[in-house]
Amino acid sequence: MIADGVEDEEKWLAAGIAGLQQNAFYMHRALDSNNLRDALKYSAQMLSELRTSRLSPHKYYELYMRAFDELRKLEMFFKEETRRGCSIVDLYELVQHAGNILPRLYLLCTVGSVYIKSKEAPAKDVLKDLVEMCRGIQHPVRGLFLRSYLAQVSRDKLPDIGSEYEGDADTVVDAVEFVLQNFTEMNKLWVRMQHQGPTREKEKREKERSELRDLVGKNLHVLSQIEGIDLDMYKETVLPRVLEQVVNCKDEIAQYYLMDCIIQVFPDEYHLQTLDVLLGAFPQLQPTVDIKTVLSRLMERLSNYAASSADVLPEFLQVEAFSKLNNAIGKVIEVQPDMPILGVITLYSSLLTFTLHVHPDRLDYADQVLGACVKKLSGKEKLEDKKATKQIVALLSAPLDKYNDIVTALKLSNYPRVMEYLDSETNKVMATVIIQSIMKNKTRISTADRVEALFELIKGLIKDLDDAFHDEVDEDDFKEEQNSVARLIQLLHSDDPEEMFKIICTVRKHILGGGPKRLPFTVPPLVFSSLKLVRQLQGQEENPFGEEESTTPKKIFQVLNQTVETLSNIPAPELALQLFLQCAEIFIDQAANDCDLEPVAYEFFTQAYILYEEEISDSRAQVTAIHLIIGTLQRMHVFGVENRDTLTHKATGYSAKLLKKPDQCRAVYACSHLFWVDDQDNVKDGERVLLCLKRALRIANAAQQMSNAARGSAGSVTLFVEILNKYLYFFEKGNPQITVAAIQSLIELITTEMHSDSSTLDPAADAFFASTLRYMEFQKQKGGAIGEKYEPIKV
Repeated sequence: MIADGVEDEEKWLAAGIAGLQQNAFYMHRALDSNNLRDALKYSAQMLSELRTSRLSPHKYYELYMRAFDELRKLEMFFKEETRRGCSIVDLYELVQHAGNILPRLYLLCTVGSVYIKSKEAPAKDVLKDLVEMCRGIQHPVRGLFLRSYLAQVSRDKLPDIGSEYEGDADTVVDAVEFVLQNFTEMNKLWVRMQHQGPTREKEKREKERSELRDLVGKNLHVLSQIEGIDLDMYKETVLPRVLEQVVNCKDEIAQYYLMDCIIQVFPDEYHLQTLDVLLGAFPQLQPTVDIKTVLSRLMERLSNYAASSADVLPEFLQVEAFSKLNNAIGKVIEVQPDMPILGVITLYSSLLTFTLHVHPDRLDYADQVLGACVKKLSGKEKLEDKKATKQIVALLSAPLDKYNDIVTALKLSNYPRVMEYLDSETNKVMATVIIQSIMKNKTRISTADRVEALFELIKGLIKDLDDAFHDEVDEDDFKEEQNSVARLIQLLHSDDPEEMFKIICTVRKHILGGGPKRLPFTVPPLVFSSLKLVRQLQGQEENPFGEEESTTPKKIFQVLNQTVETLSNIPAPELALQLFLQCAEIFIDQAANDCDLEPVAYEFFTQAYILYEEEISDSRAQVTAIHLIIGTLQRMHVFGVENRDTLTHKATGYSAKLLKKPDQCRAVYACSHLFWVDDQDNVKDGERVLLCLKRALRIANAAQQMSNAARGSAGSVTLFVEILNKYLYFFEKGNPQITVAAIQSLIELITTEMHSDSSTLDPAADAFFASTLRYMEFQKQKGGAIGEKYEPIKV
């Protein structure tokens, strides 16, 4: 059926074009022979093709444009005729004898254009006559195109100020009256289209009307171009008349389009000075009109106008623009109780953007907008409408984008209240936006109160808002979110130690409720911030706060201990062990037997050892952990002899109990460094160093035997070469227990093993041994004390 209709329409259009072209041909022949009567006859017959009711507006437009082109040629002929002495008044009368009203009016408009140009009659009289005569066509489509033609031929002939057609006083009023009258009649025709035809074709009619809307809107554009319309005339005549037509037509499509046209075509300063009148029309529009979009565009235009120059800002204050817009939005929401929440949020979002542009110093205005939004959202559950939540994100992002400073946004009391209505996913998105703003602008947040307010805003990232962690959360996204929180924690800083300690406690309070998946991300940055504060306090000669209330390293260590313990409970023992050792490292530069700090450092090591014994069972994790323990302990100066011996003994014990022999061997020879520390004279026990190295040799030998028994080959000599390097290290450091004989013996052992039939070919081990031998030769050639030491060794 639809296909048949389209096919028929194409046939009718083709027939119309054919008829038009045929009559146009005869018209041209008459024009060429200067035969006025035949020219009028064939032009009327040509224009009769426009009387059709069978074509859709789209197809009718094609036909109209062909006729329009021919009418331009006819108009030029009429001009020539007047130059040859033909009376334009007689011609104006003559065309009115055309048989049908539609061709008659097209010809009348064409001659009228020439009549005005001849200036034989005032332009206002001719225009008034034409606009009145056009009322003879009441068919919507035919009438719209006819009046569109009238607007087209008359637009450059209006009696405007400075125009060649300007007559006596008040001619601008006549020009305005003509355009307004034509606009009014066109709008009536356009609206009438909606009510013609069966209800089932409503969508089709709306589409057709949408195609024709620019014909109506063109009148408003012409109005905006009239130079003589000043602010007073616009305020007293133009705007009230246009709005009256818009409101009274009671048509959803017309009201939306025409309100948008008014906002787009007239100057910003006119809108600002007539806000009362313009905004007063919005509550009178049909409930189905998309007011939010039109109002938002108005506020956007005014915002851009305010941003264009600082000189215009006093005008906004003078007319109390914010107050008027705020009241108008309230009234619109009141008269449209069924307005979707998306519409409400969009309106307030636009108002907030306007406020931030025009009154950036008035935070109370911004807070008032957010408060109004909260009031409208109150009583509702978390928003599930994706578009509405996206709009809230835009609303909340506006202050961040304007001020580039979360601290300013934190002063808005209603800001967090709006965030409460976001679902957990969108809450996370908004929290990420806030953190990105802080990092981008390097915002300094230096008080505990602001940190408290900030973490309330980003709580969607630091704990589960709906009491459960969803497995469907993308792992990579989750890691990125938590890493952003970690970066934020590192940015929080105050030069005042007391305040910094409060910040640490505030952050700790919030992150500890984050659950087992978040703590491994958020605890480490908090630990490092705390250690940074400890170093700051250690650098002070005396406590600036004096009394008991002051922040001391001891207090911070207590907090640290409790914080890191939470990781061992979730469990994340490897991370907790690293952090305990990191806390202990803060004492590396402290002197031995410090009665205040030694117990704290010992406690951190104790906790690390407990984790190693009770929680870390994976062999690889054990190897990593024992080397961390040895490396940290070796650098500690704070321990007295007894405590150091206890910790060292434990470390060597753990080393010897590792699962794999190679791991055992390496851990044991690493322990030798615990008994010989260069910058500590009281930690230079050569015998125990030698014991560790001999024990490592025994383990390496056992590893060789096990390999031989299991695989039939002795395996690599890498472990022996590594131990040889340790011997050389302590030999150079002056350990009297490491003798030339011991080194010589070990070199011979390695050489023997390498040439053994059961040894495994290992190019890396061979290269390592060769490199070690070259090093010894190099030391010999150095001369001096080192050369003498190495001289007896035969390589």
